Amino acid sequence: MANQVTAALNKLAAGAVLFGAGSFLVDQALYNVDGGERAVIWNRFGGVSDVVQGEGTHIRLPFLQYPTIFDVRTKPKVISSVTGTKDLQSVNISLRLLYRPDEKHLPALFKNLGTDYDERVLPSIGNEVLKSIVAQYNADQLLTQRHIISKQVREALVERANMFHVLLDDVSITHLTFGREFAMAIEQKQVAQQQAEMSKFLVMKAEQEKQAAIIRSEGEAEAADLISKALNQGQGLIEIRRIDAAKEIADTLSRGKNVTYLPSGNNMLLNVRTD
Repeated sequence: MANQVTAALNKLAAGAVLFGAGSFLVDQALYNVDGGERAVIWNRFGGVSDVVQGEGTHIRLPFLQYPTIFDVRTKPKVISSVTGTKDLQSVNISLRLLYRPDEKHLPALFKNLGTDYDERVLPSIGNEVLKSIVAQYNADQLLTQRHIISKQVREALVERANMFHVLLDDVSITHLTFGREFAMAIEQKQVAQQQAEMSKFLVMKAEQEKQAAIIRSEGEAEAADLISKALNQGQGLIEIRRIDAAKEIADTLSRGKNVTYLPSGNNMLLNVRTD
């Protein structure tokens, strides 16, 4: 009886071992490729296969074939570079890249650069292109012709990245700053422009005041001429002026607190002769 139990236990243990080994082999023989990913197979006898495995569950030979998973979705990367302009100004530029690997050339990308291809390729070609293009422009042109420079950088980077089987969906300049000397020069230029505008305003104001003085002098001369003609023609103007002065004096005296009497005579002006 004991021998039968032992034999049963041995069979059970052997079955468990076989089941475990089988499960392990099945697990090792299957691998999954998730959405937005691709797989490249390396085997011990033939090296990297030229076939790119798509999404889904695939079979491999355990201990002979090893899949490497690549993320083929678009990813962002920022590259910063300090370079010099044509007029020897220091400028700090940052680029934002949207990149992904070329699926058709994943085996070559894996053999030549590995899975960290982005760290190996993008910073080097980004700095190279930025330095070569920025050196063709002066510092002020980087501000006034930014769209042209951005287009040139994008075209050059796309061409260089294609040589390494990396696709660039978008390239844009996100940050652009100059050195302290150039910033101070811009500030001084703005101050000088403001001072020039102020001087221009003062000149225009003086010119307007001059014109106003001329017009006022012409008016006074014309008024004096009219008065002279009126005096030559008769005493009517003098009578009008005398009456106006009498009205002003009467009005002033009537508002005075200490004045309680107004003369009843017809002539309220002193030393004014009437003919």
